[in-house]
Amino acid sequence: MIEKPWLKSYPAGTPVDIDDRVYASLPAFFEQNARRYASLPAFANLGTRLSFAEAEEQSRYLANFLQHELGLKKGERVAVMLPNILQNPLAILAVLRAGLIVVNTNPLYTARELEHQLNDSGAAAIIILENFGHVLAAILDKVKLKAVITTALGDRLAFPKSLLVNWAVRHIKKKVPPFHIPDTISFNRALTLGRRHLFAPPPIAADETAFLQYTGGTTGIAKGAMLSHRNLIANTLQSVDWIVHTAPETRRLIPGREIVITALPLYHIFALTVNLLCFIELGGLIYLITNPRDLKGFVKELKSTRFTVITGVNTLFNGLLHTPGFDKIDFSSLKLTLGGGMAVQETVANRWQEVTGCPLVEGYGLTEASPVVTVNPVTLTGFNGSIGLPLPSTDCSIQDEEGHLLAPGEIGELCVKGPQVMQGYWQRPDETARVFTPDGWLKTGDIARMDEKGFIYIVDRKKDMILVSGFNVYPNEIEAVLAAHPGVAECAAVGVADEKTGEAVKVFIVKRDENLDKHAVLQYCRMNLTPYKLPKYVEFKESLPKTNVGKILRRELRAAGTAGISTPEA
Repeated sequence: MIEKPWLKSYPAGTPVDIDDRVYASLPAFFEQNARRYASLPAFANLGTRLSFAEAEEQSRYLANFLQHELGLKKGERVAVMLPNILQNPLAILAVLRAGLIVVNTNPLYTARELEHQLNDSGAAAIIILENFGHVLAAILDKVKLKAVITTALGDRLAFPKSLLVNWAVRHIKKKVPPFHIPDTISFNRALTLGRRHLFAPPPIAADETAFLQYTGGTTGIAKGAMLSHRNLIANTLQSVDWIVHTAPETRRLIPGREIVITALPLYHIFALTVNLLCFIELGGLIYLITNPRDLKGFVKELKSTRFTVITGVNTLFNGLLHTPGFDKIDFSSLKLTLGGGMAVQETVANRWQEVTGCPLVEGYGLTEASPVVTVNPVTLTGFNGSIGLPLPSTDCSIQDEEGHLLAPGEIGELCVKGPQVMQGYWQRPDETARVFTPDGWLKTGDIARMDEKGFIYIVDRKKDMILVSGFNVYPNEIEAVLAAHPGVAECAAVGVADEKTGEAVKVFIVKRDENLDKHAVLQYCRMNLTPYKLPKYVEFKESLPKTNVGKILRRELRAAGTAGISTPEA
């Protein structure tokens, strides 16, 4: 038995454990909540809302189509390649209700990436936005799909807006490159055909796989984390219990009353669990933002919505804070801001709270844990630099390279146990064995420490650590220092090869102040960092490479890090 100091830090009334047997499966979870909240709005996008009853009906018709018209059998995989539009949650729910496995697929995948995921998962069908049909068409002869269901951006919008949106996307914005895929069927046609059949839900056990959630694409070959129905149900209940029970009375979420802004894509595990599943459980309105990169348009939507919850990553919050008009939004309804996916920077958190009046509550997770592992109590009144406390029914430990448990304050690898931890990697037993200890701990690959009260602090990603003359240098620390400089909009730190020190620190900076120069950056760093942590090289860029959910891609920066470093700047 390990000690659990975090339990002493739980706010009064917070459950220590959850009962993941409340729902037999994810379809049962959705169907029970759809009945409970039938008349309430469930999803909103581009001016159209679907109630829980409508979402239940339409996802049932699509499930019928998958079962009866396509003849897909229980356990087959279906790829869902959609942005945040109404069809996305309907597709996810339909695949699950048909007893099939969802393969969430990034709509911006290249042909090579898509080919790998479809073949690796053995996907039998794909539901895809027509804007990306040309990518699929390029590899169609290299995959073994039985069926392709296509949809257009406006297909589920209210008439006549649906026609106007689709016409504009195709003919004015020209966002649908030509493609040819034989025998496709439209999403709307699939619903019509599915309506003819009686729904025959297959029996589903809680430990059966619900999702193949692909991860690791930025560090190596993408692999599918097998997440079971029980994994997702557990993490949903853990998360809901936490955000409800640790909130002060004035910020407590009320079932059937909340509106959650969903800018992170539903194909990402953070939004899938925290936005989609948690707010189905809460009977909330899940407000889908299709293109959060259009920050001006995003701010316009926020102004028209009395939202109560918003989730995101540090770069999204930072981008909103620097978008004209954001500070003019009425935030009086905002109860909860959740940040995850990457480290939340203190300057961003402080500015967010100053502008919105709502603390930015940081959590931590990973795909392999469905994803949420730790969250700060919602009673938080300001930035504390921690990723919070382990959720109910979750154990965390800090371990050294030999697997020994470390004492509070010592730095090692964060390891996790809990009902949300994946079954393993799809068809990769060696990779699965590599991330689990012999006694069942999931090794996260993150370097962390835990204090005496059970709060956990991420030091950095294990693979991103920079070794300078034998000293460990953590990029997050350097980035946090630079982010506090008023002339810096965004920054990233990586290690580059160095003849004298083994590795040296190189920083990439997007300027907020055009007059900022390397001398000023280095002078500021010298004031805040010990000598071995100082950047040796500084490069200014117009933008930093990011994943589609806003994480800065240190890998790409590291790969390009040898360019432009012939002249040391420190």
